[in-house]
Amino acid sequence: MQRKIIVMFCLLLGVSVGAGAAQPAAAPAKTAPQARGALYKLEYAGNTSWLFGTIHVGTPDFFPLEPRVTQALESATAVALEIDPAADPARSMAVMREYGLYAAGGGSAMTDIRPEYRPRLERMLKKHGISQEMVAPMKPWLIVMMITIGEYRNLGYRPELGVDLQLARSAHGRKQRIVELESVSAQASLFGRLTKDEQARFLEDSLDTFEDPTQGVQPRDLLDAWASADAAKFEALAREVEEDKTFSGKFMKQVLLNERNPVLADGIVEMMKKEQHSFAAIGTLHLVGTGNVAELLRRRGVKVERIY
Repeated sequence: MQRKIIVMFCLLLGVSVGAGAAQPAAAPAKTAPQARGALYKLEYAGNTSWLFGTIHVGTPDFFPLEPRVTQALESATAVALEIDPAADPARSMAVMREYGLYAAGGGSAMTDIRPEYRPRLERMLKKHGISQEMVAPMKPWLIVMMITIGEYRNLGYRPELGVDLQLARSAHGRKQRIVELESVSAQASLFGRLTKDEQARFLEDSLDTFEDPTQGVQPRDLLDAWASADAAKFEALAREVEEDKTFSGKFMKQVLLNERNPVLADGIVEMMKKEQHSFAAIGTLHLVGTGNVAELLRRRGVKVERIY
């Protein structure tokens, strides 16, 4: 199971860690914009919103997004995102220090993981040009996030071209109100619950996945599914998530998806109560599988129409 994919596809937190500040906007595509991700039209209490499924990394040819998305975004009086990845990076850094770093003398990931995994972690850090000194104070989950970003970069996908980040920058440019459905602190605190042993297990699981040669093509397959709005492929991925019985797989499904989906759905409903025309964008994995956000919105009385 592609646990390394799920981390970045579940959390905008990864964009905050890896994107950097003041990156240039994505270059326009050379071909006509096409449908990507997933798009829904929502109606509630006489108001209309659009719900768009995103990914948190990207390439220049992902942009511009197709006209239905760009027009819906431009006409919205409010734009809802999981978090605002274009906000002050100091905010994210403060949260990383709180939840992602050991207290002084509190240990290290290298000593927390089992001895047989230590040289494997060293090799993975070296592969991505990450010094051991840099990660020495980091808890295992944050190291996984750093390596994951490196894995995507090696495949040609860049956090600074993540779809959510581009949407946020576009909304800021038009001075639209941005509604954060979650917070950076809330996302990071999910990992803060993990015990020391669970943290180590999470890193070990991830190293197993990073090193598995049979997994190499799948990250690109998933991103291709988003780029072509292939709903069937995303549903197949959702089934894989359901069937993953590893510690990391259960954490991803139960915490990073199932626990957060109701929060995202509630936030969208609250925005729709106040805004006649709004726009929401969340990771596409929140829109597939059992208990997805579109399903939860229907349960809350929202009329949901899938466009693609």
